[in-house]
Amino acid sequence: MQVLKRFGPIGPALAVIVLAFGLLVAPAAAQEGPSGSNPTAQSVNEQQLLQELNKIQGRVSIPDANAGTLEQPQGRGFRDYHEGALPWIGGIAVLGMLLLLALFYFVRGRIRLRSPEAGVKILRFNALERLTHWITATAFIILAITGLNFIFGKRLLMPLIGPDAFSAWSQWSKYAHDFFSWAFMLGIVVMAVLWVWDNLPDRYDAHWLKVGGGMFDKTNRTHPPATRFNAGQKLIFWSVIIGGIALSVSGIFMLFPFSYADVNGMQLAQTIHATVGVLMVAVIIAHIYIGTLGMEGAYEAMGSGTVDLNWAKEHHSVWVEKQGARTEPSQPSAPPTPAE
Repeated sequence: MQVLKRFGPIGPALAVIVLAFGLLVAPAAAQEGPSGSNPTAQSVNEQQLLQELNKIQGRVSIPDANAGTLEQPQGRGFRDYHEGALPWIGGIAVLGMLLLLALFYFVRGRIRLRSPEAGVKILRFNALERLTHWITATAFIILAITGLNFIFGKRLLMPLIGPDAFSAWSQWSKYAHDFFSWAFMLGIVVMAVLWVWDNLPDRYDAHWLKVGGGMFDKTNRTHPPATRFNAGQKLIFWSVIIGGIALSVSGIFMLFPFSYADVNGMQLAQTIHATVGVLMVAVIIAHIYIGTLGMEGAYEAMGSGTVDLNWAKEHHSVWVEKQGARTEPSQPSAPPTPAE
């Protein structure tokens, strides 16, 4: 106070100016520290932690210690793939297959028999084979619908039905996906046991592939010889078996999270599961087309289990010969004479 009195009337004003200057300079001095350095600039930042530890990890009090990992580079890569590349892969695979099949149908048309039906039926698939096929097919269709929802649902379905309905649908989709996965896995095992021998490569496959199975011949004159399953059917079979095994193994990792893998293993399992899944959807769409609209008489083989003799001769001539079904169709009996 004695110092301020020396300045006379301007003393109080000078005191206010000094106090204001001190308030402005004090934070900067605190930032600089005693040595003139900036502690904020020298502190360890997020990027340094990621470079040195490959993750940002904290402490948690819950039993799941994995929850302590807040961020890791693999997680960002997984997110980028799941949200960026995967929808494009799935969209191109599924929509591309549908467009190709539509183009093939309008250009080639339906593959029909060259000769009239013989009127004689031969057994192509027994009851166990048909049951296995339809159980596996039904399970896969449900898995495909619910699985595609995880990739495209929030982009395509949620804007149409709203977030509440989409949330309920997604929850039940997950339950259905988990439940029907066991039927699919069982079907894959039984199918492999039933048909693996008939789907081994043989000497007729190369020629069948060379001529495209006669499917591109508009004159309908080319039907290369084939055993019980032609080369195209064998490709479908092995795609289903190999893809089904990949889906089953990766699916088990997700059904029992962190039981067999850490977070990086879980991300890898989800990546494999989703990618193989969308590719298999495209393959099965082609299989459904050939088995229904694409080829006359094909659905009957897995529907009733029997096919017409002439159909079998045209598409699986070697198999017909091995079955001893080369007998010409029997003459129909004369109609009964009506009573007078």
